[in-house]
Amino acid sequence: MQNVSIKVENLQKSYKKLDVLKGVNFTVEQGSIFALLGSNGAGKTTLIKILTTLLKQDSGTAIVNGFDVASKPDHVRQSLSLTGQFAAVDEILTGQENLIMIARLRHLKHPRQVADELLTRFGLTDAANRRASTYSGGMRRRLDLAMSLVGTPPILFLDEPTTGLDPEGRIEVWKVVKELADGGITVFLTTQYLDEAEQLADHIAILHEGKIIASGTLMELKKLFPPAEVEYVEKQPTLEEIFLAIIGKKEEK
Repeated sequence: MQNVSIKVENLQKSYKKLDVLKGVNFTVEQGSIFALLGSNGAGKTTLIKILTTLLKQDSGTAIVNGFDVASKPDHVRQSLSLTGQFAAVDEILTGQENLIMIARLRHLKHPRQVADELLTRFGLTDAANRRASTYSGGMRRRLDLAMSLVGTPPILFLDEPTTGLDPEGRIEVWKVVKELADGGITVFLTTQYLDEAEQLADHIAILHEGKIIASGTLMELKKLFPPAEVEYVEKQPTLEEIFLAIIGKKEEK
């Protein structure tokens, strides 16, 4: 039995009269990449805010790294790192200075050594002494990911991590995310990019109108889609087709 990093049961959240989460349930296994897919307004960001203790749920429970988000928020915060859609790097500082600053804020010993190890790991050694303002989008995102790993948190939340990146930058980030999961870190990824989930995720959940309406591996989700016979070859549905079929939207011909 795999260890569970995140367990969510019947999570509900409303803003005034708007029900955003209507009883969400899922588990995330340790060391896996879990992708949460959903359109804008499906509740993805609200869910991440609850799991990272930035917002309190109305009812239901969420356990992160063995700690209840409502009763043990400090323990939860120490277990995770959150990288949002926009890189949190300080433009004026160099790559190395950004990492040293975070290492000091986390009260780590040998902050320069921590910084240099992460620069090497993320392929940024050559740019270590350049201001972050001179970095490309992909390099900046890699630095952002490196900063989120200072202190080696066991769980990494990535909220739409490749928004605004060019294809090359996205591939760079995908490579890093795969390496992190291979190293035992649990990655919780929200994305609107279906190819991103297809590339990265061990497990995919689809959030629609506040509920998880489908959950499984890519192969399991493909089985929910009626196979199309094309000549003698069975056509594999794309995740996009699965997504649209499950949420009940038909692609306009």
